[in-house]
Amino acid sequence: MQNIFENIWFVAAIWMGLALIASIVSIRLRVSVALIEILIGIIAGNFLGIHQTTDWINFLAMLGSGVITFLAGAEIDPVSLKANLRPSLVIGIISFLLPFILVWAFAQLVLGWSLQQAQIAGIALSTTSVAVVYAVMIETGHSTTAMGKMILAACFITDFGTVLALGVLFASFNWWMLLFVGVMCITLWYMPKWTNFIIVRMGASHQISEPEVKFILLILFFLGGLSTTAKSEAVLPAYLVGLVVAGVFMRDKTLVHRMRSIAFAIFTPFYFIKAGLYVSLPAVWSAIGVIAFLFLLKLASKYVGVFPFARVFSMRSKESHYTSLLMGTGLTFGTISALFGLNNHIINQKQYTILVTVVILSAVLPTIFAQKYFKPKPSTMEAWGRLRKKNGMKKTATTGKKKAPVSNA
Repeated sequence: MQNIFENIWFVAAIWMGLALIASIVSIRLRVSVALIEILIGIIAGNFLGIHQTTDWINFLAMLGSGVITFLAGAEIDPVSLKANLRPSLVIGIISFLLPFILVWAFAQLVLGWSLQQAQIAGIALSTTSVAVVYAVMIETGHSTTAMGKMILAACFITDFGTVLALGVLFASFNWWMLLFVGVMCITLWYMPKWTNFIIVRMGASHQISEPEVKFILLILFFLGGLSTTAKSEAVLPAYLVGLVVAGVFMRDKTLVHRMRSIAFAIFTPFYFIKAGLYVSLPAVWSAIGVIAFLFLLKLASKYVGVFPFARVFSMRSKESHYTSLLMGTGLTFGTISALFGLNNHIINQKQYTILVTVVILSAVLPTIFAQKYFKPKPSTMEAWGRLRKKNGMKKTATTGKKKAPVSNA
């Protein structure tokens, strides 16, 4: 048996087999595959004796975190983000800021964690899962409604806050950082033009060699190298690159499909299974009280922050509850933040286990409650857009200014 784990082909077969099982279970249960991969990793680490990773597994897992972060930014519809900018900004910012501050304070002042450990906790539990919310929107038919687009845009704002906090709080501000910021700004400015040039002028969408995919990966790897050299986190430039090319992705669905297929078939399974591998079930049991309180603190802070503003932006009570619960979900960036802390020796395995367990609970329980008790009809969510448009026209008429109402297309 020992020889099997020393043979790279057998190791690859075991990990890909775990990924295949996760895919099948995900399809059967209609649950996010990322969540199932984490649970498979927990089982593998606690019951199957798989405790260690190799350099190539760590490399693929690292690529997984970067590519899925890029896709999270690229999935944001720029038109929807602009059309619903005000409610998305307010709800998204408060959804990040309140749990970040409260969890940070609780971890440092009550649990006695160090400053950086508490900051990792605050970042990991302030996230909103774009993957979970996006899956819910697609499944329920809400993704094309005005309110559904607003919620997805708010998720982007929240996760941008977490990625920015992770990149800034743990960065070393030196000459490398200045070089990284300068190169990143130039790259972000020209990235849409470069990507569009390769697709349109070179006819890349019809080439089997996939030059546009290779170009995007080249940029992600290069900026990731600069960011890690500057002691920052590679997910920050990946998220921003995804955002600036989102318009190109919206026009070229084939490119989206190719990138998503590559990511979810090869890279992300290694990342999420590895994330679950480090969760210790004995540590979960010994810290069950802390886990329960952190989960309630995350969900309560999201609720207290989001619900009143959802009401302010013309949502009815049911839709406000629904939005607050969905904004309380967490998965991808929560595990990315926690694993960043573990890999950089900021938090220990017990603290990592606590945070990832809370993240997993937040991916499951709020979604179940939102779908079971507060799920609105698509027609109701679309009516919210018409109400917002009507209110905008009333305000324009009151002020007497010639201002076009906000579109919710």
